[in-house]
Amino acid sequence: MKVGNLKRARLPAWGCAFALLAFPVAPASEFVPVVSRSIQQFKPGSPQTRYGSLEFIGGIQYSSSDSRVGGVSAIRFRPNGRDFVAVLDTGDWMTGSIVRDADGRISDLSQLSVVAMRAQEQNPSKFDVDAEGLAVREGELLVGFERRHRIDAYPDPGFETAQPRSVDMVIPRRELRANGGIETLATAPADSALKGAVVVVAERSIDEDGNLFAAVLDGPLKGIFKVVRNEPWAVTDGAFLEGGDLLLLERRFSYTGGVGMRIRRIEAGVIRPGALIDGEVLIEADMGAEIDNMEGLDVVRGPDGVPRIIVVSDDNRSFLQRNLMLEFRLTE
Repeated sequence: MKVGNLKRARLPAWGCAFALLAFPVAPASEFVPVVSRSIQQFKPGSPQTRYGSLEFIGGIQYSSSDSRVGGVSAIRFRPNGRDFVAVLDTGDWMTGSIVRDADGRISDLSQLSVVAMRAQEQNPSKFDVDAEGLAVREGELLVGFERRHRIDAYPDPGFETAQPRSVDMVIPRRELRANGGIETLATAPADSALKGAVVVVAERSIDEDGNLFAAVLDGPLKGIFKVVRNEPWAVTDGAFLEGGDLLLLERRFSYTGGVGMRIRRIEAGVIRPGALIDGEVLIEADMGAEIDNMEGLDVVRGPDGVPRIIVVSDDNRSFLQRNLMLEFRLTE
């Protein structure tokens, strides 16, 4: 989902990196160029590293002279914790790898590639390919689209060139709002109560009580459940921890207050048809921190074996916003 352009006090320090986006250059090879800047403090000028239940490890701000880079809506890392696949709200795949420095912090991106998704329609419009969510399950990548609400499955490997097939959304299409449909797709651990099922959560589609529509797409607990919505927060992505707890990334936005980010933790075992679920807030941040329009979240295992949470932003392809990749360690 798009949010308004965000003016930031630090723009003069980094805005020049985005000036390149006004003059897109076609890549000379299959990989697109990328420039990264290290982020070592979550709150500029502060040595604080602990925020709620999370410890800030580091991150990067990245940009490219290729205008296709940007608009990241969801990201999923491969089992090696290095390679990733992301979906862009322009209907593109973005794949690549993270590079870590000697201290194990994310320092750069490599082998970045952007490829247009195949759609079921010929010559799809932006309305048709507004990709917002991504889940990985054995042999497939599931992509959630809003505006023309649907979930499509692509073979994995081979998703870059394959025609997708449709997947039952479980949630009735009439319940999904135009620009607030299914935003989150996450695959539960195989040994959890959900038995590896895919869970979806809507961004702003609510029932008569103001709760968000959500569903388990398959498995023994297939069906609709609801997620408590706390105004003005909207769910933008989610991922499961190895133990089965679900992390939900949320965003708020106003023209007076700017953007905010928080992460909620839903305990394992509470997701089932008919349930209304809520959870503990692990972290909450505003524009005093290094955040932007945070849209994507995934969990990887850190070098020390402790879960790392990686969140990414959608820059709305605006020179006033930034592409960020931030990493936190779960301290519990």
